Amino acid sequence: MKKLFLMILLTVVFGVVMASYVKNVIYFIGDGMGFNHVYLASVLEGRPLNMMKAQHVGIVKTFSANTWVTDSAAAGTALASGFKTNNGMIGMLPNGESVPSIAEVLKSYGVKVGIVVTCRITHATPAAFYGHVPDRDMENELAEQLIESGFDVVMGGGMRHFVPASVKGSSRKDEKDLIALAKERGYTVITKKSEMARVESGKLLALFASSHLAPASERTGEQPMLYEMVEKALELLSKDGEPFFLMVEGSQIDWEAHGNDPYGVWKEVIEFDKAVGVALEFVKRNPDTLIIVTADHETGGLSTSTGTYMLEVEKLRNFKANTDWFLARYSVEEKEKFIAGVKEFYGIEMSEEEYQQLLNIKRTAKSPYDLPNAFGRYISSKALLGWTTFDHTGDPVPLFAFGPGAEHFTGWLDNTDVPRIIARLMGYPLTYPIQREPIVTGPVLY
Repeated sequence: MKKLFLMILLTVVFGVVMASYVKNVIYFIGDGMGFNHVYLASVLEGRPLNMMKAQHVGIVKTFSANTWVTDSAAAGTALASGFKTNNGMIGMLPNGESVPSIAEVLKSYGVKVGIVVTCRITHATPAAFYGHVPDRDMENELAEQLIESGFDVVMGGGMRHFVPASVKGSSRKDEKDLIALAKERGYTVITKKSEMARVESGKLLALFASSHLAPASERTGEQPMLYEMVEKALELLSKDGEPFFLMVEGSQIDWEAHGNDPYGVWKEVIEFDKAVGVALEFVKRNPDTLIIVTADHETGGLSTSTGTYMLEVEKLRNFKANTDWFLARYSVEEKEKFIAGVKEFYGIEMSEEEYQQLLNIKRTAKSPYDLPNAFGRYISSKALLGWTTFDHTGDPVPLFAFGPGAEHFTGWLDNTDVPRIIARLMGYPLTYPIQREPIVTGPVLY
């Protein structure tokens, strides 16, 4: 009887261990994506999003070491390394000590690593997975650190930080040619969507724009969509059957929310979610893969009502352009054309008083963002959609988990918990050479 009980116990334990075994991780970060960004996109699409079909859902706190409202550098560092830091710092503690990211640790153990984004690859969130600088604006230094990382697949924008100062459009102050260095290190370097199909193996550095890629609603030609980059990254990383770690950022949800642009947020969330769909298809064939979908912070303080117990969903569904695209083609100083354009692209009958208010903002603007922000909030108000700020908020963000170990990502989590749980599930220590606990020098909730 004891022998039978022991066999049953071993079977149960073995089954639990195997059920939670994680070989690969696909780590999605929707920059600025809060609960309401996800929900609004779902409502406008008239269906649950791919990420909303998660087996397990968590809630993530986002504060940084020195403020309740984080920026992407501090939040990216927390999500990448498991340590809090000050806003603006990447891959470092507040005292300037560097801490390794989960991607760097996994790479040191021979795990393949990929990064896919729609911003500059040297921007805050992707940089947090390979970079160590006291100031997120040190993108030239981050470009050098990226090449030194040896990561296997890197896709996004930011060519201007990799070419010598003598090359037109470069943002460097020196003559370092990081493209040439990448090729020496074994990378295939491409700059066009059409070149992706020709890359069948090996290390890849794909830089599809001098700066950021175009917004999802405007991206055409030789700039790939996020889901296309994820498809190629998964193909390359999984080719030899060895473990891999892939970080994917929906970079521009944040920027559209900064401008209080409902159409832009909608389309960016949907592009991001389509990439999640690609990952879910991969998991069907590779069930030992964990998918995490979360965000670094919430942007805009999005509300699905303005206190009227109403939301004009059909009006929102009929919006046809993001505000930056519209304002680049319709000058507010050309009255008749501008009013007609608002009617054509947003279905809004603009009053004389509303027009004059926007014109006055244009003429008295102290920032190039003043008019786009005001216009975004104007068209939102016509659909009864509200915003509290043009900046980040301290609101918690969602986490959606799929696959083995997903049950560990439920309830209230701190952003520093996420990479630590992932590392444990993959069977690797998160930090080296000394195991540390998270260091928090700022506000603490519990």
